[in-house]
Amino acid sequence: MTISSTATTTDAPLTLDDLRTLGEPIAGGQPTGDPAEAWADRKLHYKLVSPLNRRKFTVIVVGTGLAGAACAAALGEQGYNVHSFTFHDSPRRAHSVAAQGGINAARARQVDNDSLARFVKDTVKGGDFRAREADCWRLAEESVRVIDHLDAIGAPFAREYGGQLATRSFGGVQVSRTYYTRGQTGQQLQTAASQALLRQVAAGTVTLHTRSEMLDLIVKDGVASGIVVRDLISGEIWSQTGHAVVLATGGYGNAFFKSTLAKNSNVSAAFRAHRRGALFASPSFLQFHPTALPLGSDWQSKTILMSESLRNDGRIWVPVAPGDPRAANDIPEAERDYYLERRYPAFGNLAPRDVASRAARDEIEAGRGVGPLQNSVYLDFRDPLARIGRTVIEERYGNLFEMYADATGESPFEVPMRIAPGAHFAMGGLWSDYDLMTSIPGLFVGGEAGWAYHGANRLGANSLLSANVDGWFTLPASIPNYLAPLLGTPALPADDMAVIRTVAETEGAVQALAASPGTQGPDRFHRRLGEILYARCGVSRSAAGLSEGIRLIRELRADFQRDLRVAGTAAGFNQELERAGRVADFIDLGELMCLDALDRDESCGAHFRVEHQLADGEAARDDDNWAFVSAWERRPDGRYRRHAEPLTFESVRPQTRNYKTS
Repeated sequence: MTISSTATTTDAPLTLDDLRTLGEPIAGGQPTGDPAEAWADRKLHYKLVSPLNRRKFTVIVVGTGLAGAACAAALGEQGYNVHSFTFHDSPRRAHSVAAQGGINAARARQVDNDSLARFVKDTVKGGDFRAREADCWRLAEESVRVIDHLDAIGAPFAREYGGQLATRSFGGVQVSRTYYTRGQTGQQLQTAASQALLRQVAAGTVTLHTRSEMLDLIVKDGVASGIVVRDLISGEIWSQTGHAVVLATGGYGNAFFKSTLAKNSNVSAAFRAHRRGALFASPSFLQFHPTALPLGSDWQSKTILMSESLRNDGRIWVPVAPGDPRAANDIPEAERDYYLERRYPAFGNLAPRDVASRAARDEIEAGRGVGPLQNSVYLDFRDPLARIGRTVIEERYGNLFEMYADATGESPFEVPMRIAPGAHFAMGGLWSDYDLMTSIPGLFVGGEAGWAYHGANRLGANSLLSANVDGWFTLPASIPNYLAPLLGTPALPADDMAVIRTVAETEGAVQALAASPGTQGPDRFHRRLGEILYARCGVSRSAAGLSEGIRLIRELRADFQRDLRVAGTAAGFNQELERAGRVADFIDLGELMCLDALDRDESCGAHFRVEHQLADGEAARDDDNWAFVSAWERRPDGRYRRHAEPLTFESVRPQTRNYKTS
């Protein structure tokens, strides 16, 4: 929880040699041979735990979103002793409820030439060839089972007239593979997963700990052996030990302060594991969603997400003339620029998120932004309303239109929506091998807290899929493989010195934060961090800007240490204390994000370095030098060492991404 960097504030330019050293390469551990056969081969060779021995193992699962709830429910169903932790008052409140548009699956029900291979091609290409190819094959293969499983446990997917599950398209693909429940897919899937989890709670296989926040990871002899948590109501700090720990705690987009994430979403569980030795992969790979609502005020606390599914029917445009003062409906067709359709005719408004976000930024910076602050573009439903009618549009997007009207006071049935890029999804996260185990044995990661599948840019509707694949089908197979050799080994006792020491360190850090003698609350520092990151490590980055960002974050850290004020005490309920700890982690993460972006001297996906772009302004990837995953090790003095996992591609050969013709 404390910020331990030894860096000093200086006006001297920072060089990479000042900031990091290079470590040895690391291996992902996937089976050799055809990546399409890797998952079947790995499952065949996994060690098993017999049903009568499973209750002898304790597994800790932190987080109750789709990945965490699914993992805990599946392990509980198998018969393991599971402890499930969430800082919410109910598992249903996990941020997975916020996902709107849908979940992908290569079930090929639309007979539109979709397949597992095409799914993998779209995913690897969409991530700009910075994901592990074998992982993407697992995602494709299990996608079929995920939809059938979720349908079976009660997810109310939309259906065609004849009863078949309905699908629609999402960005970066030219087939219809996205299953949905209007604009509330995440909410419905989270409800189904939570019910499955609570069924195991009632059965006695899962112990659910609500209002409990993980503050540290217990590591004994280099092995993850438990966690330290704080009861958010009583303030009690206590430990839970086990044979394995799973972190499924979501992404870190809230580092930008104004993001599409819920305000309580944070990076603390993952980052504190990182401080204990877990490598952090590609922290600068952060997606900016192209259909967030624009900021209306500097003091707005967050942005609001509008589903990418809206781009199936809505058309994105700006006025041809910069600074056009007319209302949208007063601008004639000939004076509108449907710039995505013009620049990327093969995909049009369904270009991938990184491409669409950069294109919107280009239009806004060229003076063609719209709205009171001229910081947005239009998403217009005039044409589909005329073509298919209001009833069909309401069936597809009704709740999204209502949400937009509630937020802005404008009806999308009457005037175009206004949208703008907003910090959204973290492709980076704790590094893990093919089995989803981190660099700390016994510590596993699932969902957005990890880095797998998405490379440098996530395709829409692959988020819900990856969380479900991890939770329902990958972790419940790979964790027993780790546990099997530990049969007869008890969990770490509560009086072990590693437990006592970690609890004491956590208590000291909490007390130090609570006693901060300054004048400013944690949100003021968080807001400043967000401003730095949007300006220096946002949709576009440069070497000079990133170096300056690191310097500014170090100044911010010094101010935080000197002038933080936390109202209240460490005893009992104290949300200011919770936020202070999370902001401390965001500050350290923010510096690492800038360092990773400065170190990666290329453009790829959402990581767009202005020094590296093609003649047409698209990202210039450098496969000769940067075809690897950066995995960062935090040294005891706060400095960083960068390791690399080389990436190879056999079924999807690297190519320059082209969304104009193919």
